[in-house]
Amino acid sequence: MACKRTPLPAAPTRYKKPNYHLLHALPLPLSVTPLPPLIPHNPLSLVHIIIAYLFPPTSSHPSPLHKGFFHSSTRSVHIIEKETIKAFWNHGFFGKGNLSRSEPTWVTRRRRALGVIGRDEALTAEEVTERRRGERREFKMERARLEKEKRDRQLVEEGKLTLEGNEDQEGTASGSSSSTARAVHFAPVESPSSRRRSLERPVADVEDIEHLQLTLEEAFFLSFGLGVLELTDSDTNKKIPQKDILQLFRAHTYFPPQSPQSSFEPDDPFMLSYVVYHHFRSLGWVVKPGVKFAVDYLLYNRGPVFSHAEFGVLILPAYSHPHWANDKSRKEGKELRPWHWLHSINRVSSQVKKTVILVFVEVPPPLDDDEEIGVADLLARYGVREVALRRWLVSRNRD
Repeated sequence: MACKRTPLPAAPTRYKKPNYHLLHALPLPLSVTPLPPLIPHNPLSLVHIIIAYLFPPTSSHPSPLHKGFFHSSTRSVHIIEKETIKAFWNHGFFGKGNLSRSEPTWVTRRRRALGVIGRDEALTAEEVTERRRGERREFKMERARLEKEKRDRQLVEEGKLTLEGNEDQEGTASGSSSSTARAVHFAPVESPSSRRRSLERPVADVEDIEHLQLTLEEAFFLSFGLGVLELTDSDTNKKIPQKDILQLFRAHTYFPPQSPQSSFEPDDPFMLSYVVYHHFRSLGWVVKPGVKFAVDYLLYNRGPVFSHAEFGVLILPAYSHPHWANDKSRKEGKELRPWHWLHSINRVSSQVKKTVILVFVEVPPPLDDDEEIGVADLLARYGVREVALRRWLVSRNRD
């Protein structure tokens, strides 16, 4: 007796994504103008390059600069202007929406829930990912069900399994044949009022109340490192001078916040985290917070919309300078960590296929009381060393 072939369930639907390569073409919120080509046998081409370098046609920085508001209650910088939010997210993936998981998409999801836009219009990356995961889950469940029915029919034909019940042979045969039919999912029935709302499409749009929230490290990198952001204190509504931003951010990394006029140690939390953030950003990585995976930072090759993070960064202070030789409190309290702490983090990272990077920040000795240096010279006093840590797994490292 020929065995009937069980039809496989339909493959999950592939939704069309936006052109991320075009939206995120620029790695930073700066306008870059390419230089003219150098022609070796034409000396005048060198003159064109020099003129274009010294007198660029357009400025690389926006005019006026982007504005952000520092909030001491949340210890973050809020971006309210829509053009600035678009520039910071599309060109570097800076910040996150305060009402979203990552990309600020609250207004799109809200408009879809109220029927202003259709179910498949302007899908965000989060919605596409959620739908694909749900369809993949249903596809696997349907495939497992069909495979189980196929095995049961084969066992019945071989006489190794008997079906329970009072049905006759014809009923059993018809039931087995009907079980091979493809499962059909029907959409929920809409009420006339909801269908009327979806057809009419409300005229009143949804007000976008979401803002972009920057961490202190991201805000300082955009302000000091790139020079495209100017900060305003939300309490006083006054512009914060560039020379006071570093002290203000260092003071608010403590809880409760300290006074910005107080003297800070070289190993304060903001300096250690910003040195690592600036280091990887300058190397071209997209750096995002990694508290979800028990690490300090996550490193993306191009950005969250292109691929998952490849590495998780742990920041560890290193006191190898002779100035800290007799400081046992720092060496034993901050430099040394228990083995089970590292083993737990490494286990979590290996489960999500990420490599742990131990970043040792060489802490310099403190400055003299009468010594004042700039921010660039202050950052140059720190050193960074990376050590990759991988968990050895028998199933993956057999060869």
